[in-house]
Amino acid sequence: MTGNTPESGETDARATGSPDPSGAEDESKEIRAEDEAERINDDEGTDTDDGSGDGYTGDDGTGQFYDALETLGRPVVTATRYAQLRDQSQADAAAELDSLEGSGTVERLDTSSDPVVWYPTDWARMTDRERLVVFPERRTLVADQPTQFTRAQLTQFAHLLDTTGSGSYLYEIRPEDVWQAPYETFADLLGTVRSVLPEREPALEEWMEDQHRRASQFTLRTHEDGYVVLEAESADMMGNVARQKLDGGQLRAPVSDTESWVAEERLAEVKRVLYEAGYPVRDERDLERGDPLPVDLELGLRGYQQTWVSNFVDRQSGVLVGPPGSGKTVAALAILAAVEGETLILVPGRELAGQWREELLTKTTLDPDQVGEYHGGTKEVRPVTIATYRTAGMDRHRQLFDSREWGLIVYDECHNLPTPIHRRTAGLQTRHRLGLSSTPVREDEQGSEIFTLIGPPIGTDWDALFAEGYVAEPAVEIRYLPWDGEDSQNEYVSATGHERRQLAATNPAKIAEVQALLAEAGEQQALVFVEYLEQGQAIADALGVPFISGETPHHRREKLFEQFREGQRRTLVVSRVGDEGIDLPSAELAIVASGLGGSRRQGTQRAGRTMRPTGRGPDVRARDPREPRGGVCPPADAVSRREGCQSNRTRRRSRPGGHRTR
Repeated sequence: MTGNTPESGETDARATGSPDPSGAEDESKEIRAEDEAERINDDEGTDTDDGSGDGYTGDDGTGQFYDALETLGRPVVTATRYAQLRDQSQADAAAELDSLEGSGTVERLDTSSDPVVWYPTDWARMTDRERLVVFPERRTLVADQPTQFTRAQLTQFAHLLDTTGSGSYLYEIRPEDVWQAPYETFADLLGTVRSVLPEREPALEEWMEDQHRRASQFTLRTHEDGYVVLEAESADMMGNVARQKLDGGQLRAPVSDTESWVAEERLAEVKRVLYEAGYPVRDERDLERGDPLPVDLELGLRGYQQTWVSNFVDRQSGVLVGPPGSGKTVAALAILAAVEGETLILVPGRELAGQWREELLTKTTLDPDQVGEYHGGTKEVRPVTIATYRTAGMDRHRQLFDSREWGLIVYDECHNLPTPIHRRTAGLQTRHRLGLSSTPVREDEQGSEIFTLIGPPIGTDWDALFAEGYVAEPAVEIRYLPWDGEDSQNEYVSATGHERRQLAATNPAKIAEVQALLAEAGEQQALVFVEYLEQGQAIADALGVPFISGETPHHRREKLFEQFREGQRRTLVVSRVGDEGIDLPSAELAIVASGLGGSRRQGTQRAGRTMRPTGRGPDVRARDPREPRGGVCPPADAVSRREGCQSNRTRRRSRPGGHRTR
């Protein structure tokens, strides 16, 4: 049994049946009751009389007719009201309506209370037109059937929260979206905002202007004597904000009314504290650029990748945020070529270090002797050095990386940076700092530290990448499994806390279900993800396939992953080591037997293994519905009301990462 998708389960009131024009009330009475100040276009709004952006050509009046219906808020209109809305004479309006009737665009109906009312022949056109509804107090907006241009403009100042998959999008305007907007002046930003929104929103514009002003209040600079100072735009900002929020260990001493000496070892804290107070800090210190390193990229960039590169070069720091498979690594190589300085690339593990080396040697003009790896397996410092976070953060190695002048530091999978081990590398000095992540979110609410330690987010419209085929959008299916016996069920009922969640995650019935799913998949290559080692080994033994975990030697891991890429192995069972930093573009099916339960990061990373566009339809199947966010599945009487705990089978579209699945 297949459940309804959100798209099929929702009802669009605009498309359910056709209204009965014969039931129209006396239009003349409604005209007198309405506010005569209502207008289609005003001097402060956007002129849409030419029908641009909504799929209509206005030469025959079709666009104006539909605009009039939208403004009126009714599906029918009289010639008298149409003349008022169009600012025409009664005769001109009647002639235009007669012409539209002749072309088949509209129809007319005589009523007892008014000689004629007019309504559109094709009701579907009313649902295909672009609409934007703004909720200024919540700073959100809904875009229904937006054009590609509108979506591109919205991404300049708003964050895409969710989409229905049928042409409706939910955006939120966050402070950081305004802070990072690629405009020199607020007037430029406001011009883009007004070009998209249907009408002016004074309260929203005032809030955005305040946020834009906040983004330029504090700057880190290098004093002529060599130490770092925090500079404020005014004495008031320094005295009432910076010196109130920061302690003596962070600001060592005042230099002037608008400047304070900053403890260099506390720079990250200074940025974080002011960021959380609503004041992002611009970093304009005179940092080392490193020795020059001429290098070229040997392939072209997609349009959005070029935009990423341009935005980074302008800002000199930032985090590329895009779905798995969108080409963040290639964009990073282009940034390396643009900077042309010695580069340190930090990665979570050795496998990813090897992948970076391969990418550098095959897609740039760098020679093998210019690229080195520095981790537990080998230790080579070259003009481009790839090191693991753990090794680079160790005291005995840290001095080596500190002493070198890097032109660029790349933090791959940078969502890990706030953790104690990883953040030790955040103090490494360079003029250019680049982060890469599909999931710059953390369940411990330290996500903002990613941007304070590296730089502002640089992203794009994920849904556009799905629509254009650059990234394969996964289909997600959730299955509810019964217990394999009363003993397992009783043990679950009597357990509490973490033990209860683990029992649900390792339900033995999942082994047979995984076997059945792989049988259904035929020759598709599949990854089976687990959270618990014993469960992983049990599934691997039942399937007769390898189990890869943190205990698997690195050379063995690399061999198995390479065999999977080459198509020599159809199935692998993997623990958390497969969550990130592993390039397996041939994976078509991901089965999540167990996971962290509430981790958006892990869910996106695992789905991301199937999002490489290979010409095959990807599929992600989650097998752990008893592990919803925040705990285990509730009693049966609440199952149908809890997402992720559906009985039977439920298929739905997924928006991993930047779009939280509803």
